[in-house]
Amino acid sequence: NDIVYNKHATPEKFYIEACDDGANDVLVIDRVSTEMTLAGIKDIPPSGVTRPICGIMGTVRLVAGMYLIVITRKRKVGDLFGHTVWKALEFDVISYKKTILHLTDFQMQDNKAFLSMLRNVLNTDGFYFCTDYDLTHTQQRLSNTSPDFQEMSLLERADQRFMWNGNLLREITAQPELHKFAFPVIHGFIVMNPCCINGKVFEWILISRRSCFRAGVRYYVRGIDSEGHAANFVETEQIVQYNNARVSFVQTRGSMPFFWSQRPNLKYKPKPQISTDTNHMDGFRRHFESQVLIYGKQVILNLVNQKGSELPLEQAFAKMVNGMENGLIKYIAFDFHKECSKMRWHRLQILVDAVSDMQEEFGYFMVSSDGKVMSEQSGTFRSNCMDCLDRTNVIQSLLARRSLQSQLQRMGVLHVGQKIEEQADFEKIYKNAWADNANACAKQYAGTGALKTDFTRTGKRTHWGLVMDGWNSMIRYYKNNFSDGFRQDSIDLFLGNYTVDETDGLTPLHMQKDWKFLLLPVIMVVAFSMCIICLLMAGDTWTETLAYVLFWGMASALTAAVIVVNGREFVDAPKLVQKEKMD
Repeated sequence: NDIVYNKHATPEKFYIEACDDGANDVLVIDRVSTEMTLAGIKDIPPSGVTRPICGIMGTVRLVAGMYLIVITRKRKVGDLFGHTVWKALEFDVISYKKTILHLTDFQMQDNKAFLSMLRNVLNTDGFYFCTDYDLTHTQQRLSNTSPDFQEMSLLERADQRFMWNGNLLREITAQPELHKFAFPVIHGFIVMNPCCINGKVFEWILISRRSCFRAGVRYYVRGIDSEGHAANFVETEQIVQYNNARVSFVQTRGSMPFFWSQRPNLKYKPKPQISTDTNHMDGFRRHFESQVLIYGKQVILNLVNQKGSELPLEQAFAKMVNGMENGLIKYIAFDFHKECSKMRWHRLQILVDAVSDMQEEFGYFMVSSDGKVMSEQSGTFRSNCMDCLDRTNVIQSLLARRSLQSQLQRMGVLHVGQKIEEQADFEKIYKNAWADNANACAKQYAGTGALKTDFTRTGKRTHWGLVMDGWNSMIRYYKNNFSDGFRQDSIDLFLGNYTVDETDGLTPLHMQKDWKFLLLPVIMVVAFSMCIICLLMAGDTWTETLAYVLFWGMASALTAAVIVVNGREFVDAPKLVQKEKMD
């Protein structure tokens, strides 16, 4: 089921043909009028430049006009029920217009900036697709569909929350006859492993789907928007396939669903602010009503610190759940850092045991080898910490293992009394896959790999792991303060939260920084250098040296203090979408 496409380009048109048996239709894109139409293979002119592509990501309008984004390289991840799942590795962004000489210098600069934004998102690891299977839905959602749904094209039936090229495919989606030339692309993580326990071979699969509503980077995107979409919302599904039978267990993660922010200001951990002038309950209620509709009962696992700057967030969350008075939603707070301090990681079992009854009650989705639905999952665990990355992933892997234990016993892979933990080969695959999942989600949200993955990989916290966490924390600090504004803009452009208008003179990229932005860091560096020089080239007397060192030391300390106080002005903030909800 591997479809390769050919792209033929002439100066006037792009022709996309699906090299599939019996396919005769060709998608024609007019490079001048930007119109999209269907034609036959015989309409492709022999003069065109031909190259194979793996698929169409979509089209987007920038300052220089329209661009076509195609997937140029892919890697097979595995087979999901007979359908090949691919990871998109390389992309190409191709201009409809053959030259950009019609642009002013400013417009050229902007166009270049927008192109690098698109590439920034495309270069983020974790885009996956399937040309003949719907990756955006869980097994349970797919099983609860009507015959009409089965007849729809993949583009029409995709879960809009997880279709990352939905905005780029708007023009193709508007013309049903073109649907067969495109497919939904999800962003997140997929791993598929054939595994063997007791000589029985089964396929173990993990799929994380990142939501494209309220998508963005850590610190700039927190909490929810007015529609009730939570930041960093990820649905993670663990699937086992054995002898044509299959089971699936779903969990979710997402930012604490009320209005709060934590804008970078040069401090290592900016203080989270809970918005005081909005009605939290409306958005909060919207969020949970939609969660219950999609997933059933909700158990919230809030893993934040119950002291310091995270405490007010924990209290606000607890208060709002109580205020909702909804019997389908249960709230559990577990202070991860306090419970597991001093490397006491075995204490996580306390939480897993505390929710075991609810996990039994929720169950999992199961289809027997003859296609009969044996059981459904009636509720989900919604885990969160501050970022919903490191702590969250650790807990999710433990809950998923508990579900797997009961699934494998029911399917007859594990014997009675056998524990997964004792299956060394499988345990290694399992732990590494969950750690890779943590890394992928962290790179997409925080810009670096996850922390605490040494525990997920080995079940132990190591000193080398602590060193790596320190290194990752340092890179996160730099990126959060000095490159995340650009990353946020990139995501907003990619998902269509910001659209480029060709007729506009200046884009928001030309905001001028005021004088102190340039001057203060220069003064600080000069003063600090002078301080060092005076130390090295001592004066005639030590009092003279001391005076110089004190003077320049004070000067550098003062400017540093002024910079930190005005930290918000020195960080790289997003420019494209002035999100009120982000402040």
